[in-house]
Amino acid sequence: MNLELGYGGGWLPVCARERLTPGRGVAALLPDGTQAAVFRDRSGRVYAVGNQDPFTGAQVLSRGLVGSADGRPFVASPLLKQRFDLESGRCLDEEGVAVPVFAVRVAGDAARATEEAQAEEAEAA
Repeated sequence: MNLELGYGGGWLPVCARERLTPGRGVAALLPDGTQAAVFRDRSGRVYAVGNQDPFTGAQVLSRGLVGSADGRPFVASPLLKQRFDLESGRCLDEEGVAVPVFAVRVAGDAARATEEAQAEEAEAA
C-alpha cells in the first residue's frame, strides 16, 4: 500500500507504507522544496509534519525520537529535544510554537494524520 500526503489540494505519493520502520521517521522532499517528516508509530498509525525544526531551522525532525505524552504521539527534535505533537504540530515544551501538519493516507485505506482530515472525510461520506 502506498503512502500519500495531502499537498496542494491533492495527494502526493511518498513511499510504500511497508518502507516505514515503526518508531522512526523519513524525510520527503515536496515539490515546493520544503520537506515533510513522515512517521509510523508502533501501532501502525502514520503521521506527517514539517521536517524543519523551528528552533534551529535545520531539517531534522524526521531523525527525532517518537514517543507519547498523556496519550498524545510526539516527535522530539534530535537537536534541542523539543517535542512536537504529531497530530496538531504544537510544541509541547514551548507555547506558541508549532510545525505544519500534513494529512496522510494509505492508498485504499482511511488512515489520516490529522483530526481535520478525518472530519473532511466524514463530511464527504
